[in-house]
Amino acid sequence: MPHPLDAPTLAEIQSARESLRDSVVRTPLVPLNLELNDREIYLKLENLQPIGSFKLRGAGNAMKGATDAEIERGVYTASAGNMAQGVAWNARQRGVPCSVIVPEQAPRTKLESIRRLGAKTIQVPFDEWWRVIQTHSYPGIDAYFIHPVSDRRVMAGNGTIGLEILEDLPDVQNVVVPFGGGGLSCGIAAALASHRSSIRIFASEVSTAAPLAASLKAGAAREIEHVPSFVDGIGGSSLLHEMWPLASRLLAGALVVTPEQTANAIRLLVERNHVVAEGAAATSVAAALESNDLSGKIVCVVSGGNIDTAKLRAILDGRLPD
Repeated sequence: MPHPLDAPTLAEIQSARESLRDSVVRTPLVPLNLELNDREIYLKLENLQPIGSFKLRGAGNAMKGATDAEIERGVYTASAGNMAQGVAWNARQRGVPCSVIVPEQAPRTKLESIRRLGAKTIQVPFDEWWRVIQTHSYPGIDAYFIHPVSDRRVMAGNGTIGLEILEDLPDVQNVVVPFGGGGLSCGIAAALASHRSSIRIFASEVSTAAPLAASLKAGAAREIEHVPSFVDGIGGSSLLHEMWPLASRLLAGALVVTPEQTANAIRLLVERNHVVAEGAAATSVAAALESNDLSGKIVCVVSGGNIDTAKLRAILDGRLPD
């Protein structure tokens, strides 16, 4: 079992920012165009990255930190789609082959994007895919593994989002971050905590698979029943043990929303802000709208926009996609 991780330091996050300066977009922070009495909601639009997801930051920092000797035989990762695109995009920049272990239910849009970037995809059942996430390895691949979550360089790259939030909204009070494995939320939390400890960072999860909420309730990392839904970018079968100490220390809690609330948030973002968000990304907005634990100035990280067009069409028509 992998050892527990320490949070990236502010120096590591600042170094990641310099490393990524020419390869990622400094995404805008914009108000949600919705008047509310007790809260102001802002959107950190990571869906505007070249691959449509924040994963370009963590993957890019991990790749830039790897030596030519380490990646000469190529790289691989395990991902439902967005980290795969981040690693594939950076592998193409470095001129090395890339393979991706993906779950069988990975969205067609994401699979097509991975292949378009030149990576090889290996589709496996969800449980087998999750074992790769847990064990940090896949039999038969002799290449450099980049973990989508449990990697300090990945978290440092993700933490650059926190630095940008502070610059654009210095008096932010709450930040809501979609929780897949904790690499995004803990990276952002590490950046924010280094500047002002009073900022609360919440994870957003979907009710069909909410391992952090279950783990916080139990006081230890827990396995849960995973129910597939259109919210495909988050919701594993368990909280990774190596991430539990960080998540339990850095995050103020887990806000759980339903698929229906998530779909409503996707539709709201399109109608009010002309923003396309995938299911995982919209959970932060759904949580900010639904939670009684939040007030004041809230930033929602819109982590990605890679949603199948058929699913988006169903949501805009008022239906819940499969």
